[in-house]
Amino acid sequence: MPTSPRDTPGLPPLALYVHVPWCVRKCPYCDFNSHGVGRGAALPEAEYLAALLADLDADLPLVAGRPLVSIFIGGGTPSLMSAEFYARFFDALAQRMPLAEDIEITLEANPGTLERGRFQGYRQAGINRLSLGVQSFQSAQLSALGRIHSGDDAVAAVQEARSAGFDNLNLDLMHGLPDQTPALALADLERALALEPEHLSWYQLTLEPNTEFHSHPPVLPHEEVLWDIQDLGHERLEAAGMVRYEISAYARPGRRSRHNLNYWRFGDYLGIGAGSHGKLSVAGGESGRLHIERRWKTRQPEAYLRRREDPRGFVAGSNEVSDAELPLEFAMNALRLVEGVAMADWAAHTGRPPRLLGERLAAARKKGLLVEDAQRLQASPQGLLFLNELLALVSEAGTE
Repeated sequence: MPTSPRDTPGLPPLALYVHVPWCVRKCPYCDFNSHGVGRGAALPEAEYLAALLADLDADLPLVAGRPLVSIFIGGGTPSLMSAEFYARFFDALAQRMPLAEDIEITLEANPGTLERGRFQGYRQAGINRLSLGVQSFQSAQLSALGRIHSGDDAVAAVQEARSAGFDNLNLDLMHGLPDQTPALALADLERALALEPEHLSWYQLTLEPNTEFHSHPPVLPHEEVLWDIQDLGHERLEAAGMVRYEISAYARPGRRSRHNLNYWRFGDYLGIGAGSHGKLSVAGGESGRLHIERRWKTRQPEAYLRRREDPRGFVAGSNEVSDAELPLEFAMNALRLVEGVAMADWAAHTGRPPRLLGERLAAARKKGLLVEDAQRLQASPQGLLFLNELLALVSEAGTE
């Protein structure tokens, strides 16, 4: 059985993901663990806080002594919870785990669920980064996406956040929306840029399984239109000084998401809350070599709350990533980064020496999917567009 990671040097940074599963209304494109409760519903804040802390306590022996470098609170709609809820959570967390002095704490917020003055409470509780789920500023697109806010609501939310002292904002925007033209997509970007966010997540709508859009797909733009939107959008964002550092992430200098960078660099993270996932590096066997274990928690909110009294605890399942799976697991994260990964890091994380990459990587470079650099695995602009093809080549190369 794996031993505690505190016995093993060379561990990656550790982050914490906290999942809040409730939202006002389930969006038709959303495949996250979210459960609509309607407007004005009273959420079980005290019960959920107690469950989160019990969940964390059960995981603490796996990470004893390791400091948290970042916290991300996602959902669902975490901004349905009060500032007092988060203040109590952070107080309890600080009694249980060391926190980095410059820890990044992000809260996802929906502009349609915010009460005036709530941002100030979040900031006072210790949250120092906001991620606003804007998706679009256009009424027709917001309606098609099932969003409950307007473009003006999004602008007001940014203004409220700035007034509350937030100087690190991410805006989530989608493109490739129903009936969206390149002009409409660029209009969304222009309105977002006018708000001067430090970070922008700009990604294409996809029809995921187990969503309403998958069962009843809307009419989306033709492929040629999607290419135009991507090309024009990337050009506009770069002209505005937003540096692309991941497939769908842009940031001002010094404002990249540290939490997401930890994911993409194959760092560790605890996951607490209904349906959350975690990844931990653990040592096993006489060699002491690190292994990767993934764990996930009970998904349904009501069942999750009951697990506090259940001797089985909150873990719904776990698995150790096999040696054969490691190349793909690592590449799926690292190759999303524009900067890629050093070849030495690839070898360290996958256990595969660079010589095994051989002809497959040469083939990827010949196809224009990789940058010509023998010391790095770095997707070219073409490789970022066709990442699945590149991942297949890299992961297969690692198993020869």
